[in-house]
Amino acid sequence: MKKPVAFLIALFAALLPAPAAAQASSFTLINNTDIDFTRLMVRRFGTQQWLPLAVSPVPVPKSGGRGAARFSNPDCAFDLQATLPDGRAVVWSGVNLCDMKIVTLNRSANGELWADYQ
Repeated sequence: MKKPVAFLIALFAALLPAPAAAQASSFTLINNTDIDFTRLMVRRFGTQQWLPLAVSPVPVPKSGGRGAARFSNPDCAFDLQATLPDGRAVVWSGVNLCDMKIVTLNRSANGELWADYQ
């Protein structure tokens, strides 16, 4: 009696759709800081290689602006780097880009950086 029940459970589980794999994809980027960005870069968290992040409209979002970031990667955790008009760079570390539709980059008055997700 136990074998038919186990078989039916296994059959039922095999017929269920597999969950979609999480991955980073295109999203809306909002610049909720008091600084303009002259360039945006992205790298997988824990790596060293920065790659350009394509955002439109170009130029990349001004302070308070938003843009569509075209991105696709099987990983989830990334660092985002914004270059400022004076050449300095700021980094939001460990940003979750999996299944996010909107990523808001924030900066407090004392310079603390964080990202909000929707």
